[in-house]
Amino acid sequence: MKKTPVFLDSLVTDMLRLRAICPFSWRVFQFRPISCEPLIIQMNKCTDEEQIFDFIERNKAILSEKQVGCAFDMLWKLQKQKTSLLKNVEDVRDHPQFLTLHNLATNKFKLMNDDTLVNVLHITQQFAGESHDPLVEALVTEAWRRLERFDIKLLSEFSSCLADQRLYFSPLMGKIADIVHRNLETTQDLSSLSVLMVNISSLISRHFQQQLVNKTELLFDTIDSSEVNVATRITRLKSTLLLMSEDLTGEQALAVLRAMEDMESRNSHLIKRVTSVLHKHLDSYKPLELLKITQALTFLHFQRKEFSAKLRELLLSYLKISFIPTEVSFLVYAISLLPSPHLDEVGISRIEAVLPQCDLNNLSSFATSVLRWIQCDHIYLDSITGKQLKLLQKLDHYGRQRLQHSNSLDLLWEELKSVRGSTFPESLLEETIATLQRFVDEINYINVVEIASFISNTDYLSTLLLDRIASVAVQQIEKIHPFTILAIILPFSTLNYDPPQRDEFFGTCVQHLNSYLGILDPLMLVYLGFSLATLQYFPEDLLKSIFNIEFLSRLDSQLEILSSSLSARVQFHLMELNRSICLECPEFQIPWFHDRFCQQYNKGIGIMNGAQQQIYKMLAEVLGGINCVKASVLTPYYHTVDFECILDKRKKPLPYGSHNTALGQLPEMPWEPNTEIVGSRLPPGAERIALEFLDSKSFCRNIPHMKGKFAMKKRHLEILGYRVIQISQFEWNSMALSTKDARMDYLRERIFGEVKS
Repeated sequence: MKKTPVFLDSLVTDMLRLRAICPFSWRVFQFRPISCEPLIIQMNKCTDEEQIFDFIERNKAILSEKQVGCAFDMLWKLQKQKTSLLKNVEDVRDHPQFLTLHNLATNKFKLMNDDTLVNVLHITQQFAGESHDPLVEALVTEAWRRLERFDIKLLSEFSSCLADQRLYFSPLMGKIADIVHRNLETTQDLSSLSVLMVNISSLISRHFQQQLVNKTELLFDTIDSSEVNVATRITRLKSTLLLMSEDLTGEQALAVLRAMEDMESRNSHLIKRVTSVLHKHLDSYKPLELLKITQALTFLHFQRKEFSAKLRELLLSYLKISFIPTEVSFLVYAISLLPSPHLDEVGISRIEAVLPQCDLNNLSSFATSVLRWIQCDHIYLDSITGKQLKLLQKLDHYGRQRLQHSNSLDLLWEELKSVRGSTFPESLLEETIATLQRFVDEINYINVVEIASFISNTDYLSTLLLDRIASVAVQQIEKIHPFTILAIILPFSTLNYDPPQRDEFFGTCVQHLNSYLGILDPLMLVYLGFSLATLQYFPEDLLKSIFNIEFLSRLDSQLEILSSSLSARVQFHLMELNRSICLECPEFQIPWFHDRFCQQYNKGIGIMNGAQQQIYKMLAEVLGGINCVKASVLTPYYHTVDFECILDKRKKPLPYGSHNTALGQLPEMPWEPNTEIVGSRLPPGAERIALEFLDSKSFCRNIPHMKGKFAMKKRHLEILGYRVIQISQFEWNSMALSTKDARMDYLRERIFGEVKS
């Protein structure tokens, strides 16, 4: 045991002696003020931020954790009282005394009670300037430590904090789901349960989703019941306290509806009950809430003409008086989701009026809505479509103008961070990438993760931006949060690009994670391993931390509470990683254990569409018969090959005989799994050929550069002994191959190397 220094022994002895001699003096000699109340009363009398900051400056030496929490609360209450135009979050955040308050909270958060802790976390997130505020991280960690003792209300509030950080699939959200699952029977707080339904719905299994819906419906029934005897209600719900005694509020009804949307739950009885409440409160909802209602009901296929007509009427009435670009954009988007999505001239004029003030997020939203109108309005007059096309041109003009006039990456990113790269209008994407390249030197550890994520979603290959991302990661890795490494690696994996300092970049990223391998979210580890495998990078420590019994058991436990779609994606990536290691790193001696999964997954294989059948017949002609080509072939380790043929040593096609696959039938496995050398089953000098037809999704958006997982498949097929012929749809559908004869000649050249004179 470490010995206490002599001077500390002396100090403790003196203090104890003082306490024994003069108990009154001891009570006065406290490290905190005698009462918290006077200071909190003073704080509550403050009417603006400056008064609060003056108070903090005067009392910073004596503020308790309760008073620190109160100061945060006062600052946020003042913000909530302001309209969006008057909010001054940045001014508050940048004030010197806010930094003082921030530091006080950092020093005192462990003393805070649970409610104060979660409240300070929520408020700190609203004011946070950096994506990884150290106080936010400390508060989340402390809340995680206390999680088991949180009641349903606090769990609800804490899950919303995690949702604000987009941690929907984190192990912490999974832990919350587990606690809710264990305590669902005794839960009576419908409001908190509604919020939790929204936050954990994308993570949990269908069975648990149904339990949540059933519980919500039960609480709903109890609240609406005509029973007077409260004790009877309590008995029915096996609880000790009824928290709700009135009808479901409009806010709660919206929360339940959004949760049902996330869960894909179409419980008709509950939808009817919820929409009845929504209809009653429809006039009181704000424009953004009306958008959420429209999105949820569209997704749930809810159709009621009276409700839709009322909704459309409200949206149009708001649109006619709105002058705020963001509000106009989501009103227009909501209208575009309704059965009659087109706008009249008044609506189009309202859009045109706000275009000069629109940011890139607004312009992107407008473009999405207009494209939806054009798709839906083919039954209307050409004049309407013409006006919409002109509006698209104006949107493109203002978007380009805004990008070209950008003079700061930080300001540009404020507009781009809410834009989904995958849906960004094609016309603006190239200009956006060019603008980001103009600010390439401003990419640093603060914004590198978000920019990497944006690029991943655009499928646009910019070597300049990716080289900068790699350089920042290598030089500033200690300032980058370890849990964001996957986001940094993802664009390189997706776009199949190796930066100049390839090994140093990947090595630095993996090294930064090594000490966290035991606590990383299992899903993140699987995705990280797969992403690195597409790049032919196989860190042994990371892979062995995945392929061991303890990790796989932990992963299985998490998969049990995941939604079925997410669980299937994770399992599929684990299979792909397993396959890649077996083929590319046999020296690791990691066994192949996905036969059963792949057999189940590939049950629907073998059905060809019209275009594939046409190609199949052409190949039969080129190769000399239908028995010389196989379609939809499964290889060892379960890659699917569009078409396969075998040439002997004289380049003559070999027939498959009775083993050929008929159109529309499930093909037989051509070899046993785990066959290492395909050629060993062929006659001497013969070669097996795989013909793959690649659509636009196989390539980067801007150039015909093959994306990562398709390049990895080509490597694997070659390891299995194939000569791989990949034919892109750009070639196949080009003018040069517009006739059958031209396509036949093209196939002969690719297969046999013949060029017709």
